[in-house]
Amino acid sequence: MQVIRTIAELRPALEDRREISLVPTMGNLHAGHLSLVRIARERGGTVVASVFVNRLQFAPHEDFAHYPRTLEHDCELLAAGGCDIVFVPTEQEIYPEAQSFTVQAPADLADVLEGQVRPGFFTGVCTVVLKLFNIVRPAAAVFGKKDYQQLLVIRKMVRQLALPIDVLAADIIRDAGGLALSSRNGYLNDSQRAEAAQLHAALRALAEKVRSGRTDWPRLEAQAVEFLSARGWQPDYVAIRGRAGLEAPIPGAALVALGAARLGATRLIDNVEV
Repeated sequence: MQVIRTIAELRPALEDRREISLVPTMGNLHAGHLSLVRIARERGGTVVASVFVNRLQFAPHEDFAHYPRTLEHDCELLAAGGCDIVFVPTEQEIYPEAQSFTVQAPADLADVLEGQVRPGFFTGVCTVVLKLFNIVRPAAAVFGKKDYQQLLVIRKMVRQLALPIDVLAADIIRDAGGLALSSRNGYLNDSQRAEAAQLHAALRALAEKVRSGRTDWPRLEAQAVEFLSARGWQPDYVAIRGRAGLEAPIPGAALVALGAARLGATRLIDNVEV
């Protein structure tokens, strides 16, 4: 596996490669990330993973400075997982000057839920992902369903900008208790980790009520928020939305239950498709 740090070195390394699959990450890798690499590997061709902590998607009060950076271990995992090239640019390499050109996602998709709680988040995500697409020029890119809204935003960007890229979705990987694997899980202490699976439990219970035929969406959402709050969580939102574009739910449509909440100082997100 090659470790490449500059665009000038990466482009000639990829020049004669065909069917490139990209797995964009911010590092501190776990089994969830490796499932994305596996999907990319199964396509054949060349697998490129990027490791870059993107300042543009962090608000000033968020954890950019403290986000875990474990590059040596990440490279060991990627090599064992069958990655061909890992692109590890510096911030100066990706943003050699102030990034005044940005990608603005549509408000109806990007300014709700995560976008409402974290203003500007999807602008930062779309901008760096588009830059990575332009640098790597993949035929496919793999994203995890844990970041459900992000997946929808990226798919819409690719569709509307006519990018020749297949956006592939990887199912959520969970631990034995049901907690969705996340780089931020490392912030949890032992008691919090034991409690953290309750976010999934709340969303699973919500999804079951929807499957049973209930359509009193606001009441169901409020009950899930109350459940988490009573256990010491600080919920940002629990919502039932359409899978296609996070639109308001319609009886009989394909839906998804999404939630984000803080447990102590750690913010966790999860979702369950209905």
